[in-house]
Amino acid sequence: MTALTARGRERASASPRPRAARRAARFKESLVGWGFVAPNLVLMSLFLFIPIVWALILSFQETKGFGDPEWVGAANYAKLLADPVFWQSLANTVVFTVATVPIELAGGLGLAVLLNSVIPARGLFRTLIVLPMVISGVASGMIAVILFYESNGLVNKVLQTLGLDAIGWQSQGTPAMISVVIAAIWLRLGFNMIIYLAGLQSISPELYEAARIDGASKWQQFRSVTVPLVGPSTFFLLIMNVIASFQVFDLIFVMTGGGPGNSTSVLVTYAYRNGFQIREQGYGAAIGIVILLITLVFTYIQWKTNRTRDLVE
Repeated sequence: MTALTARGRERASASPRPRAARRAARFKESLVGWGFVAPNLVLMSLFLFIPIVWALILSFQETKGFGDPEWVGAANYAKLLADPVFWQSLANTVVFTVATVPIELAGGLGLAVLLNSVIPARGLFRTLIVLPMVISGVASGMIAVILFYESNGLVNKVLQTLGLDAIGWQSQGTPAMISVVIAAIWLRLGFNMIIYLAGLQSISPELYEAARIDGASKWQQFRSVTVPLVGPSTFFLLIMNVIASFQVFDLIFVMTGGGPGNSTSVLVTYAYRNGFQIREQGYGAAIGIVILLITLVFTYIQWKTNRTRDLVE
């Protein structure tokens, strides 16, 4: 009994030291972790968090960029509700998103499935599809302008060679939006294909072998094996493509400038027009905050929906 009591006293007297050592080790690990994270946090604070807070403050002010700003409260947001151009820009943004995102997802998955198989010159085709990703948005817009130029663009020349009428890509609203949609899909297909390729290469070939043994056709394998197993990639790409569509600027700015009229004006081009061209900076900041809120709400809904689906499954 005495020996047991002595051992207990030794453990009690020795226990603070290991606890203190563990606390010191955890503190050092925390310092190392914060050391790795700190550069990213500083850059994100300088170029993301502080600008967002500043834009939020600016959205409650009226300023031309000169002199002292005037605090107007929610007047800029009330102005949004009565601004027909804002609602048209929002509608154009939604149309652009609905027109581009499904095609980008379906096209990216189709190309990934095709180029994941053994075909001649597979590497060359992958490179050609991904190539637009390395070109800046402005340069891509200039290429699209050359292709869709109304008077002597390549597309109209091909149409005329086939005996068809030239299309007013810059003078008519619907063709202008179609040209922007085509250019955006061309630019984003490569990114979608890369993400889907990564997802496809993580699928075990044994699953396809089992499906073939059960008599599944190629389409049934694609529908019942490929599509469900690339679900995480689809979720990621859906979020990224929708955010990119709501934030599209350079392509439309170069190709159409939001015209003709306001037929291709989207939220970001309208915010730029107010903030930097007519210098209604408070109103432009309010439009920017609305864009941020829309993307956050959409991302939250998609995240909750995906989590609920995974829990059910």
